[in-house]
Amino acid sequence: MAKTDYQSIDAYHQAFSGDTLARMQTIRKIINELVSDAVEGISYQIPCFKYHGYLIYYCAFPKHISLSHPYSAKFWEHFKADLKGYKTSKSVIQIPNEKPLSEASIRKIIAFQKKENEEKAKHNKK
Repeated sequence: MAKTDYQSIDAYHQAFSGDTLARMQTIRKIINELVSDAVEGISYQIPCFKYHGYLIYYCAFPKHISLSHPYSAKFWEHFKADLKGYKTSKSVIQIPNEKPLSEASIRKIIAFQKKENEEKAKHNKK
């Protein structure tokens, strides 16, 4: 694999085309709609968004797109039914390229993460 040095999400996206690019652009658009003051960046050479801490990362692979975050136990319990049939780990959800991208599910995930980050920020201020 070639060494990369992405400086922006736009630069990361330029490495892809077709459906993969369209899927990533959709995810980015959803994040920006739901968390308009999220800060975009690159971390670990993949797109990341910060909002009261890390909100979410995403990246593309030949057979899937991953949504990454150190998801909480509360998150996994809440999304148990929604994520049935997807490959997951403690911090990753893989969305296979052959499955339609569920914008509704991504919206729910981002909204949940936003709320969790806001709650953590309030708790940390106390």
